[in-house]
Amino acid sequence: MPNDSMTLSPRKTEDHEPVARRRAQAGFSLGPLGILDYDGPETIRARKYATGTHVLLEEIGVKTGATPMEVVWTKNKARLYRYRRADGDGGGKRRAVPILLIYGFVLKPYILDLVPGNSLVECLVEEGFDVYLLDFGISGPTDAGLSIGDLILDYMHGVVEKVLATSGAAEISLLGQSQGGTLCAMYASLFPDGPLKNLVLLSAPTEFAPLNPGPFGMWTYASRNSGAFFNPAIVPQFLGNLPTDFASQVISSAASLQATTVSMVARPFGRGLSVYDPALREVRELAERDVSMRSWLAVSKWVDDAAPFPGETFRKWVGDFYQRDKLVKGRVKLRGHRVNLSNIRCSVLNVSGKWDYVVPPSQTKATTALAYGPDQEYISLDAGHVGMLVGPAAVGSLWPRLRNWLEPRSGQ
Repeated sequence: MPNDSMTLSPRKTEDHEPVARRRAQAGFSLGPLGILDYDGPETIRARKYATGTHVLLEEIGVKTGATPMEVVWTKNKARLYRYRRADGDGGGKRRAVPILLIYGFVLKPYILDLVPGNSLVECLVEEGFDVYLLDFGISGPTDAGLSIGDLILDYMHGVVEKVLATSGAAEISLLGQSQGGTLCAMYASLFPDGPLKNLVLLSAPTEFAPLNPGPFGMWTYASRNSGAFFNPAIVPQFLGNLPTDFASQVISSAASLQATTVSMVARPFGRGLSVYDPALREVRELAERDVSMRSWLAVSKWVDDAAPFPGETFRKWVGDFYQRDKLVKGRVKLRGHRVNLSNIRCSVLNVSGKWDYVVPPSQTKATTALAYGPDQEYISLDAGHVGMLVGPAAVGSLWPRLRNWLEPRSGQ
């Protein structure tokens, strides 16, 4: 049988290391067992199974989402988290405008708080920001009718009001990544006179079928013509939710079985004579002292940790966005309110990755082209969809740029 699973957590001695030193380690290359700047979900997944990392995860595990937090709001499956400094220090810098992070609704949001020393949440908290994160949770059968309008007008709007009430602030910054960024852009267009001061978008598509998609967006030609042979309405009609977590469950079961088999073969004469357990201890100790290895294990866990895609949201997301590109054309309506990106009035920072094939840059540029406010900036990083968030580019490029952009727009 496999070794009892051991969940990795940082050694106590590391708690006192300067955060800058731990973050610097995140750029250290471990070859195939490390996150690269150009990485997206598929490159991570390919190396995960090619290197046997899925077996390591079954044996030793890894702890993610370690920044201290509390739940301050709930609705159905959704939770709003408020974060605090790991050392509990209430002093230091304080920014007047809180930040609300919005992730998508398929993969889990802990990619934004991956591991200590490699966490966007941790970085923002230690820079003095009051940080919140909306987790939409894991949709069940009763959530098949959950719509984009529900997510924005009920969940997001309710959370914005809760953040303002909890923080005592009059204004708020929204930071959305991928699907969450699309929702944030839509929210900003629907509430142009609201309390939204800053809008930060990371790999957030708004033009889903651009005329010139670029080499990384060639697949959008297929998606824009898919209406002829695929009707996304069949998902809520026959399946309820799209079971995007099914593959994760199958993969997890297969990995567990493989770990059991490897364990039985590697320990034929008992643990005392096997090299398997010493090797596992070496990997575990490396991960405990090296944030790069720990990050690799954590992102390998995340890439196959999916939740069901709400059926009604899937129908509109594919049909209205990918197949008919309604969002950029201003033809999306939520409960009778037209979503027009030119209504965005707040400050906008729009970030894309040059090597992002999940959300190619061509899908992101329309937001800053259409937004009406005078304070806009578009940045293209030399990174991919995942590498931008947790690779060396995060520590060396994304986080400093976010801090430098947000600080003068967030007050003291």
